[in-house]
Amino acid sequence: MSAVLPGATLGVLGGGQLGRMFVHAAQRMGYFTAVLDPDADSPAGRVSHHHIHTDYTDVDGLARLAGLAEAITTEFENVPAHSLEHLSVARPVSPSATSVAIAQDRIREKSHFVGCGVDCAPYAIIDSLDHMAVPPNLLPGILKTARLGYDGKGQQRVDTRAELAAAWEAVGSVPCVLEKLMALDFECSVIVARGADGQIVHFPPQRNLHRDGILAVTEAHAHSVPEPHAQRAVDAALAIAQGLEYVGVLCVEFFVLADGSLVVNEMAPRPHNSGHWTMEACDISQFELQVRTLAGLPLNPPRQHSAAIMLNLLGDLWFADVDASSGSRRSETAVEPRWADVLALPGTHLHLYGKTEARRGRKMGHVTITAESIDAVRSTADFAAALLGLPIPLSE
Repeated sequence: MSAVLPGATLGVLGGGQLGRMFVHAAQRMGYFTAVLDPDADSPAGRVSHHHIHTDYTDVDGLARLAGLAEAITTEFENVPAHSLEHLSVARPVSPSATSVAIAQDRIREKSHFVGCGVDCAPYAIIDSLDHMAVPPNLLPGILKTARLGYDGKGQQRVDTRAELAAAWEAVGSVPCVLEKLMALDFECSVIVARGADGQIVHFPPQRNLHRDGILAVTEAHAHSVPEPHAQRAVDAALAIAQGLEYVGVLCVEFFVLADGSLVVNEMAPRPHNSGHWTMEACDISQFELQVRTLAGLPLNPPRQHSAAIMLNLLGDLWFADVDASSGSRRSETAVEPRWADVLALPGTHLHLYGKTEARRGRKMGHVTITAESIDAVRSTADFAAALLGLPIPLSE
């Protein structure tokens, strides 16, 4: 396709925080934006030039989006793939409906990983009672629903075949994947961007810490993911993107096991929480690369200029009464966290997502800390975490 130049309108399906940051990046580069989202008060819709307030499957709404935007993307993987397919008849759409559909289904996703020569944890497909007789080496394991699972949702540990059968029934006997429970050293991810012309770039791998299935901390610096793990993760992520003939920004998450081996966990066909640090610590962010891939612009390899740590901010912080003498305790009244104190620390960058109500477990924002050295960024991140009532140490 020919490049869509600044001054045109770019569209996005989804009005959450990732859409909001895409919109900001596009507007900074001189584009107009259009968001389609069923929430009249969506974070991205509130800052976009156009907000089409309708369901993702509404044909009239999709037609309005196609009429406004010269190219269209998505900000989350659970948008109906057939809506992307419908839009692609009229406009360039990236990522493609096929790529999104594969990412929406763990069974298809794992098949793709295997086809690209990338190792997964040993697994079995569970879609009938006949499949409960899994090999003994897969237990204990994690049962994951094949579709619509994210942030730890739709996942349950099972130790025996009886527990497997009960867990499968509890999720409604829908198709699932049983993954062997592996001894982990740490988790990491790689974000790549690939253009329609096949040009591909990537950020350095980042180390991730999850709590209760939700990303809590990302570290991105020279020692966050040591060699050779870093190069193996990059090579695998590039192979996965190339195998899809992917266009857009793709995040691939990995487990580094206790024995030193690396296995792929899952992919997200969009910018990712673990890449938020790129907005302050790199000369090109993941969201600018999303704009560039969508618009058919050149992809310059991003350069990291600062060590960075990202702290995810959930709504729980609004209900944590933090006191220097007694520590953090739960409160029933929402109270604004200590932003001024956090922003007094050097190299702190606060991003709040424009959500009007704080709820426990809801992603409300993030703080990125940047510094010239690893020791400095870790020290400041510890101070910020203490002020916010987040667990310390940050890494586990």
